[in-house]
Amino acid sequence: MNLKMKKMYKTTLMLLLAMLPISLFAQPEVEMADTLRSDGKIYVVVAIMLVIFLGLIGYLFLMDRKVTRLEKKMTEKDIK
Repeated sequence: MNLKMKKMYKTTLMLLLAMLPISLFAQPEVEMADTLRSDGKIYVVVAIMLVIFLGLIGYLFLMDRKVTRLEKKMTEKDIK
């Protein structure tokens, strides 16, 4: 086994082990979700979660651009 295969094997194993507790604690019926769904409020919850998630993705994207710009400046400074 080469190094790349070992790394991929370890990553796959870690992902599978990380998902194990999710399936162990899964509940077949959640009363709160049923209530929200029947009242139509679940869409509000989903919309708020979507806005928060998109905000985090946007923030990470902007931070990545800033870091890339700073790295370019650092390499240009080192070259001169």
